[in-house]
Amino acid sequence: MMQRMGLSMGEVPDVQEVILRTATKEIIIESPEVAVLDMRGQKIFQVTGERITEKKIERKVSIPEEDVRLVADQTGKSVEEARRALEETEGDLAKAILLLQSGG
Repeated sequence: MMQRMGLSMGEVPDVQEVILRTATKEIIIESPEVAVLDMRGQKIFQVTGERITEKKIERKVSIPEEDVRLVADQTGKSVEEARRALEETEGDLAKAILLLQSGG
């Protein structure tokens, strides 16, 4: 019946780990069982596992010195405050200026 509907399901063998990466962390599933459902060319993965760990991702953004000076000039804040705001906003000039102007 599943084949008539264009569905097929199977297992992905020998999977050692599955890593889900977000902007701020990695979720690591060790020795998982992975099933895949193929629905007319679109694949749906089901992952199950008992050993799951999370790891925070530290992203260090390279901030150009001219950006730091621009934010400091626009806000009247110190270069150190401008650098911290840019690091916090991952280099986004507009967000850093708004952050400093709102008292952040």
